[in-house]
Amino acid sequence: MSIGPAIRRHRDRRAPLAALVAAGAAVCLAAGSGVGLATTGPPPVATWHPGCADGCASAAASPRPQGPPTRVRVPRIDVDSALTVLGLDLAGALVPPADFDTAGWYGGGPAPGDTGPAVLAGHLDSRRGPAVFARLGELRTGDRVQVWRGGQWLSFRVTGSLRTRKDRFPTATVYGPTPGPELRLVTCGGDFDRRRGHYRDNVVVFAVLDAPGPVLPTSAAG
Repeated sequence: MSIGPAIRRHRDRRAPLAALVAAGAAVCLAAGSGVGLATTGPPPVATWHPGCADGCASAAASPRPQGPPTRVRVPRIDVDSALTVLGLDLAGALVPPADFDTAGWYGGGPAPGDTGPAVLAGHLDSRRGPAVFARLGELRTGDRVQVWRGGQWLSFRVTGSLRTRKDRFPTATVYGPTPGPELRLVTCGGDFDRRRGHYRDNVVVFAVLDAPGPVLPTSAAG
């Protein structure tokens, strides 16, 4: 399908990730690897999502950071990775990171720290073994995710997670508008379908902006 209009629409990062919704398909690499973003149904309209309740950060709580995010740290699962910028392929599906040990940020959606669900994606594994988000499913409510952007660490608090079949992906819950800055960390999960060459499920972790971390030297953020 043509995705030109969808890509143009998502240069405004305040919009929902309708380009991913329009794709209506899962992306997962073959041979035991994958990141897997499945989207189905119409553009999301829901504003509810797991675990947020009244704990969502206000977009006006702190000055908005500038520039793209360049690094993500998740202490509980020993993730400390540079962030590449991810885009869409000609079918309108998210292109996963080229490096299995590096996470990526979907540059057509909100950036971490801006209002809306910023999407960070990473591989579960490769032919060589575990990849950057291999332990994503271990995260629990209250765990911290830090993103380096605009000369500061932005601290997010995990509010929940889910594992879902790709053909039953809760698009509105994952990609719908949010009242403040949030994260969605996404990878593959479940059983590997050898016939089709990808995992059957997605693992999605939800997090809300907690508070900016201490400003560190730029070199410390890689």
